[in-house]
Amino acid sequence: MRTILITGATGGLAQAIVRLLPEDELILTGRSLTKLSALYGLRPKTKLLAVDLTDPEAIDQMVAQLDQAGVKIDILINNAGYGDFKAFDQVNDGDVRSMFEVDVFALMQLSRLIGQRMKEVRKGHIVNIASVLGLMATSKASVYSAAKFAVTGFSSALRLELADSGVYVTTVNPGPIRTGFFDQADPTGTYLKRVERYVLEPDQVAARIVQILGRNKRDLTLPFSLKLAHGLYTLFPRIGDYLARKVFNYK
Repeated sequence: MRTILITGATGGLAQAIVRLLPEDELILTGRSLTKLSALYGLRPKTKLLAVDLTDPEAIDQMVAQLDQAGVKIDILINNAGYGDFKAFDQVNDGDVRSMFEVDVFALMQLSRLIGQRMKEVRKGHIVNIASVLGLMATSKASVYSAAKFAVTGFSSALRLELADSGVYVTTVNPGPIRTGFFDQADPTGTYLKRVERYVLEPDQVAARIVQILGRNKRDLTLPFSLKLAHGLYTLFPRIGDYLARKVFNYK
């Protein structure tokens, strides 16, 4: 039986992942214990933790409490994060810091703390949920893309450092997923309508993530059309920039 820690557990993707893990012991974190309890209060083998991921001390305390309880994390899924699609000159310093605190700094802190413990026992798997926007930036997503590029860069380095310790690191780079993410990122719904052909259902992404748990997979990018687009963008960056600016500027 595996013990799996999932952050951002009230989100749509996390809920879909949990549904596919009926046999595992889960530690689910979120900002609101009330929301966590409403979603998972009846699920067996589940520990619910209200944690403010913008508070480094709260993260330290959570990991220390798990240590004291003798809990060993087999899989860490860093799922917590949010986006806000605005033009660069409409974003203030507070917006930048807030997004990086959740999307980057908390992910890095948990990956380091849990990764150290996995390294000691020479097994484990860290799954960091990034975004295809961490591979190909688009307009009106400067901060979000920067955050997700940071996640992919950190994950790649961490994967190399843990490669000889029996610990796997996988970066998941999904395109748009039909979840509550867009309630904040795209409150008008305009962007979601324009990219409808690329939109993934949470169950689709969750199924692919669950398939790779415990496997040494470098990354997972989906849907295939966006994976292909990233490959072409890498080979022909100037053409990619032109298309992103003139043809595929959906925001």
